[in-house]
Amino acid sequence: MIEVTHLHKAFGKVQAVDDVSFVARDGQITGLLGPNGAGKTTTLRMLYTLMKPDRGSVKVDGIDAATDPLGVRRRLGVLPDARGLYKRLSARENIDYFGRLQGLDPATRSARIAELSAALDMGDILERRTEGFSQGQRVKTAIARALIHGPTNVILDEPTNGLDVMATRAMRGFMRELKAQGHCVLFSSHIMQEVGALCDRIVVIARGRVVADESPEELRAQTGAASLEDAFVKIIGSEEGLAA
Repeated sequence: MIEVTHLHKAFGKVQAVDDVSFVARDGQITGLLGPNGAGKTTTLRMLYTLMKPDRGSVKVDGIDAATDPLGVRRRLGVLPDARGLYKRLSARENIDYFGRLQGLDPATRSARIAELSAALDMGDILERRTEGFSQGQRVKTAIARALIHGPTNVILDEPTNGLDVMATRAMRGFMRELKAQGHCVLFSSHIMQEVGALCDRIVVIARGRVVADESPEELRAQTGAASLEDAFVKIIGSEEGLAA
């Protein structure tokens, strides 16, 4: 479980994150949505300890990121917006390297790579250097790398960005499997159809604040919108109007 409480983060005079609080629970997929510049990426970076908040706290499985960032990282699997693969290494070597960083022994790393390769259908690319990989192949490798240590919590930033139809379908199925296994899954996406199909709960951030935290059905009911996209536009439009 990921618990975010009263997070604040400013860059000079710009208040990027302004008192953000929400909970992402085990066995659920939580969507984190917001327009560009809303503070979404900054929030995610504080969650996986890349940035420190000015105020507020992040707890992962009850562990405070401020006092035990290494303990938090061990419980997180993160697919960041920049995939960051080592191009001269094969997919297997990229994944294995992160397993070493997590302190896994060789036998465990080998077994986990085999499991993840089967789950993500990576058999044909596992021994290839990642230079020249398609977007889908890069995403598969980055996800396997993020999950090598068996984290209970998974953060996915735009996991289907740039994927073709078949790769997108496979990724959505994989996310549902993570949920079924009891993982806490937090993901960011701009694709409303994807969000509506996958999420148990949606947290909407605008102007650095949480402006909605509901199920997809509740968001549509509260706004009187026929679609989740229309509900999102109404929520963001109302917030922008109040701030004007």
